[in-house]
Formats: sequence, C-alpha cells, structure tokens
Amino acid sequence: MTAALFTLPAALLALGTPVFLVFLSGAVLAIVFVLPLPPLVLHQVIFGGLDNYALLAVPFFVLAGELIARSGMADRLVAWVEALTGRLPGSLGVATVGASAAMGAVSGSSVAAVAALGKTLYPKLVAAGYGRERSAGLLASSGAIDIVIPPSIAMILYGLVAEQSVPRLFIAGILPGIVIGLLMAAYVIAAAKRSRVERSGRFDGRAALAATRAAFWSLLMPVFVLGGIYLGWYSPTEAGGFACLYAIVVARFIHRSMSWADIVRSASAAAILTAKILIIVAAAGLATWLLTTQGIPQAIVAWIQALDMSAVGFLIAVNVLLLAVGCFLDPTSAILVLAPLLVPIAVALDIDPIHFGVVMTVNLAIGMFTPPFGLNLFVAQSVTGLPAHALYRGVLPFVAVQVVALIIITFVPALSTSLGGAS
Repeated sequence: MTAALFTLPAALLALGTPVFLVFLSGAVLAIVFVLPLPPLVLHQVIFGGLDNYALLAVPFFVLAGELIARSGMADRLVAWVEALTGRLPGSLGVATVGASAAMGAVSGSSVAAVAALGKTLYPKLVAAGYGRERSAGLLASSGAIDIVIPPSIAMILYGLVAEQSVPRLFIAGILPGIVIGLLMAAYVIAAAKRSRVERSGRFDGRAALAATRAAFWSLLMPVFVLGGIYLGWYSPTEAGGFACLYAIVVARFIHRSMSWADIVRSASAAAILTAKILIIVAAAGLATWLLTTQGIPQAIVAWIQALDMSAVGFLIAVNVLLLAVGCFLDPTSAILVLAPLLVPIAVALDIDPIHFGVVMTVNLAIGMFTPPFGLNLFVAQSVTGLPAHALYRGVLPFVAVQVVALIIITFVPALSTSLGGAS
C-alpha cells in the first residue's frame, strides 16, 4: 500500500513523469492489486470528482485570461500603470509589478500574465538597464501575484476541496496580494537606486489621463466581476462567464482588436489549458479519495495532535513543506492533494480555514517561480530566451522578498480576515 501510494509516485515525479500520471499510477496500482475494491471504482471516482458546479469557473476564467492577453487589454493596463509610476525610481520595474497585479485582478492566471506582459515589458526593462536576468526574474515573480489577488483559480480549487466559501477566499486574498505587491515594489525601488537605473519618465497628468481613458474598459472589468460576486449578483462560476462575455464585447466591438477568428483561437487555447488543469483535478481527486477512505488524513491529524504541536509550530512546518512542494508541483496539483490532508489539522488547531487557504495559496504562488520546476520559469524562458541557470539567478532575490511577505501574511491573520474573509 505504501509503495503504491507514495514510493512509486515519488519515483515517477523524480523522473519527470506528467503529474496526472503520477497521481493516477499509484491509485490504480493500489485499487487493482492491494485493496479489495472493484476496478469500476476508478472511473466512478474520476468522473464524479469532475461533476462539480464550482469547477465550471475554471474554463471561464482561463478563457477570460486568454482574451485579455490576446486582445491588447493587457497592453492597455501596462501603459496605464507606467503612466502612473513615471516619477518613481525604478518606475518601469514598479510598473511591471503593478501591471501584474492589475492582470491578476482581471484574469487570475499567473502563466497568462507572464506570457502577455513578458512580450511587452521584457525588451523595455532590458533597454532601461535592469539587465536580462533581473528583468526575467521580475516578470516571472510578479506574475505569481495573480493567483493570490482575486479572482484566483487556485482559491476556487481550494474552496472546492476544503469546502470553504469562494467569495470569502477572494476577499481574503485582497490585502495579502497588496502586501506582496508593495514589498516587491519597495525592493525594485531600492535596487534601482543602488544600480542607478533611470526613471522611465516624469509623471505627466495629460498622459496619465489619456492612458486611463485607453484602459477604461479594462479597468472596469474587475469592478464588474468582483463587485458582482460580493454584492450577490452572481456566483464565482457565473462571474467567470460574465468575464468572458465582457472581454469578448470589449475586444470585438469597443476596441475592435479581435476578429471572430481570433476569439475562436483564444477559445481553442483556453480549452487546451483547461483540459490540462481538469485532467490533474480528476487524477488528484482519485488519489485524494483513496487516501481519505483509507483513513490517512485522520491518522495524520491524530499524530499531529499527539505531538501537541502549537498552531505557530504547525504553520511554520506547513510553510516549509509547501515551499518545498511548490518547487516540484503546480498549485493545482498541490492544493488538490494536500488541502484535504492539512485543512483538518489546521481546523483542529483553531486556525481559520480561510486564512489557511490564503497561506497555502501564497506558498504555492512562490513555487510558481521557484527553481527547478516553477511554471512561470518555463514561460519566462520561452519569452526571454534565457538559459535556465540565468533565470534561476534572476528570480532568487524575488523569492526572498516574497518569503518575507509570506511570513507577514502567515502570522498576521487579520490581513486575510479583516475584510470579511473569516469563516
């Protein structure tokens, strides 16, 4: 049983096997050769795990992210942030952080943000004197903010498996996302002063007003999407559908930057990415179901309680664990497998599950650009053409900055609960 569920999947992961096969192989071997369960259970659990209304939000927000990236709405957001930050030292770097946060508020996709913003901002950052490594590291790390700031696909999945309110999780992610963005911006400003990177320009009221007008419809999108959720007009799933419709109307009829063929191509790319996410959801759901039915989460909870570990000690241990896991697993896989194991322990230690969800998400956001397998690193490499070792050097300072943010978010629960995110 132990070999099927843990040893074989660990070996396959080390060999670079696709994550869904890692989960699936261990569960299949356990069911077929170890446990007295009929093979019919396999497809029942796999498809049953996908039969959840909340998962419909995933393809909607993925498509919204594709439309925003391909329609030029992301470029308008970048220009708007640049116009507002021109007076600051390292203003272009600060604009990169701000544009990533703005992109996160309309799409929730870290990978889409790095791909869309990298094409626009990387050449500018290098030309402004930031250096190729630091520019790539800034882009890869700033994109991670997107899975913390709502709407967040990672938080949707956490809400699903931990049985928590997705709107409350969205609210809980606002202040932590701002904290990460502010610390990133502060580091960029300090580094720019040390290396004497020039400002990208002076603040020009007319230029800022023009950029605001150009980005007006892009800026309204998070207002409508998140405002509608919080006001009870629609659920997060329905909000994802609205985001797609809004992006199509703006791109096709207002900006006129996309043809119907472009929209179809965006839908095709979104379908492929959605399939990749949901096949991981299905395989991880099978592995999680098997662990749960065998009483493993309950045994872990009992073991932790027997250790008489404090809430602080548990949170420290979880942060270390998730930072390590994030180096190898994407947030989707890590949340689906670990949340069912860790949330009961957190609840038993009187840790708010909403706050704990934010802590998990921030940890795994850092994993998005942590060597060796952070997804944002691969996207940044494809955009910049830098070798892996150069990217690793570029992201290390930003890993340190976001770990500082993680410590603050972990031990100041009010950041996650003061806006109404407490359960």
